[in-house]
Amino acid sequence: MVQIIGPVTFDEVLTAFRRDHPVARDHAANTNQDAENMLSLADRLFGGWSKARLSRAELRAVILPWHLSEGGARELVPRTGLTVGEAADLLRAHAAELSAANPLCTEKIARFRAAPFTSVYFSRGPVTHDDYADLRTGEGLVHLDGLHRLLAWELSGRLSARPAREDDGPIAYLAGVPDPNAAPGGRRP
Repeated sequence: MVQIIGPVTFDEVLTAFRRDHPVARDHAANTNQDAENMLSLADRLFGGWSKARLSRAELRAVILPWHLSEGGARELVPRTGLTVGEAADLLRAHAAELSAANPLCTEKIARFRAAPFTSVYFSRGPVTHDDYADLRTGEGLVHLDGLHRLLAWELSGRLSARPAREDDGPIAYLAGVPDPNAAPGGRRP
């Protein structure tokens, strides 16, 4: 079960995101503004942000939207979506082919394999954006930001089965996922 740390405001979510993912950061295919736009859209659609920690199994179950691999030659995630686990398994099975077809995506994943954990962002459902339009979703969390990092951490075996400490895995910010321990009005008892 997702370990909810507590409720957070959208301003706190943006502060955490901007600290780790500046829009003006100089790197190839900087999509930080697109990701910030997804967070704003999720806030408008779902609101009610929570800070959480997820196990490896929970992170593997997060649904990824369509991803054309940073302009590469082959989709990493089809329009109907894949879970983090399915995408990681695909990468394992077709590593050489995907690497050749999608060098920038491969570079990002390689960079994050040993990089410090940074926060990831999910919502309780798909946002109203073209990349999410054909997702087949049921129960579960939907990715907003952190695709390459999640795949890198899964592929390198860094995700913890049961995170207990701060360094056991990334913090997740969840839109529309209330704290089950909160009293009426959203406050923790």
